[in-house]
Amino acid sequence: MISRPSRHCTVELQALPSRIGQVRRIVSAQLRYWHLDPLIDPAALAVTELLANVHRHAQPDKQCTVEIVLMLDRLTVSVRDHDPRLPHVPECDLMATHGRGLALVAAVSQSWGMHARDDGSGKVVWFSLAVPQPATPAKSPFAAHGAARTAPPDRTDLSRPAPPAGVRERAPAARSAVPN
Repeated sequence: MISRPSRHCTVELQALPSRIGQVRRIVSAQLRYWHLDPLIDPAALAVTELLANVHRHAQPDKQCTVEIVLMLDRLTVSVRDHDPRLPHVPECDLMATHGRGLALVAAVSQSWGMHARDDGSGKVVWFSLAVPQPATPAKSPFAAHGAARTAPPDRTDLSRPAPPAGVRERAPAARSAVPN
């Protein structure tokens, strides 16, 4: 397992429609910088939904903080606002045009949750995504056959490519030591 140091990014904003798109781009750019491109779409979708909820429901203001934390195998994104009321997750009506935000967050994330802040100054809604592990390097196809070969190839002239199968090689023409 590759050890990654903890990485952290925080953005404070008013959750207004014009700012939500900017934060989405900031989150995408940060994940690109951390080489987490596969997480861009789910993280951008989920943070957009959380910010839209702050815009629609948070009282007394729309001020919030988005925090992105990368630790080893997990990316956690949280949105903190000043409204202590926790959101409730309604039953999804397939014909509804709104009310699916937290269901979307749940669908694209590995885990998610919410809690009121201990000091009563608001709440935090968060989600986590699994960090894809780097692929192990593919073994060479020669690892099992010929890797320990000690004898040189059958050909003696390695400066030229081998002729195609079935073609006989001619001896090189004699060269004159006298220039033309």
